[in-house]
Amino acid sequence: MAGLSGKAFQKFLEIASPHVPILKESGFKERGVLTPEEFVVSGDFLVHHCPTWKWETGDEKLFKDHLPKEKQYLSTRNVPCYQRLKQMQHTDENEVILDEDDNDGGWVDTHHNLDSATTKVTDDMDDLTVEDSAAPGGGAQEQSDDDGSVGDMTDDEDDAPAVADDDDAEVKPATSGVEGGDNTLQMRSYDLYITYDRYYQTPRMWLYGYNERREPLSIEETYEDISSDHVKKTVTHENYPHLDGYRMLSIHPCKHADVIKRLVEQTAQGGRHDVQVHEYLLIFLKFVQSVLPTIEYDFTRQFTMSG
Repeated sequence: MAGLSGKAFQKFLEIASPHVPILKESGFKERGVLTPEEFVVSGDFLVHHCPTWKWETGDEKLFKDHLPKEKQYLSTRNVPCYQRLKQMQHTDENEVILDEDDNDGGWVDTHHNLDSATTKVTDDMDDLTVEDSAAPGGGAQEQSDDDGSVGDMTDDEDDAPAVADDDDAEVKPATSGVEGGDNTLQMRSYDLYITYDRYYQTPRMWLYGYNERREPLSIEETYEDISSDHVKKTVTHENYPHLDGYRMLSIHPCKHADVIKRLVEQTAQGGRHDVQVHEYLLIFLKFVQSVLPTIEYDFTRQFTMSG
């Protein structure tokens, strides 16, 4: 995993991915993977139950033929992040390995049992159901053209991340907090994106953050909101596949299928819940929360994951 951020491996994936055959047959329960059609079905389900998420198109010249033109990727914007990860209490009791068979030590959820304003994940999966209701308030809000917030990246070039020329480059540095003491609210916000990764045949999460003044965060500042077990290990800085010339931090999908498969198997144990493919992204968002525990994007609180 240490070499994931290397230019050689990234270049290999860029060259190889377009030549990987499109997955045609469902392997959701057997291998934890999705076909493009299943990705769209699960994305539609997510958008319906969590309307802070929406489909986007991206740059026309980067359209993926295996996805509908109007459903190239998912996004949610202005997602709040009220505190830095180091401000959250971490104990061994809150740490759970989600994929114990992984040779690299497993996918670690470092805040599994932490009950706070930013995350609540318990070990009870008996209530794995989704109700037909709008997402609770407090997350990414509906935005108007004059509210001063970021618009669609496809509509306003100024809202998009600064272009980086290499892996070591960072976006525009910004101070993460206002001087004047600990009483100042150091709230950040994030724009999040979910794409379909053709090579790994799973969803992939991308993120781009801003400080309380809506100034872009540097890469190092963004790392403050990412679990230390995943920084520079499963989190990489790469070209965003739907916008020409833009780079973002991403949670690398090389282990996504294995983790999803294990979680689906856990929910099926004892006949608690038979997870269907349209629920894939809900589970995906839950386990990705172990990497981004202070970013309040996940409002699918009708179900929880076991450890």
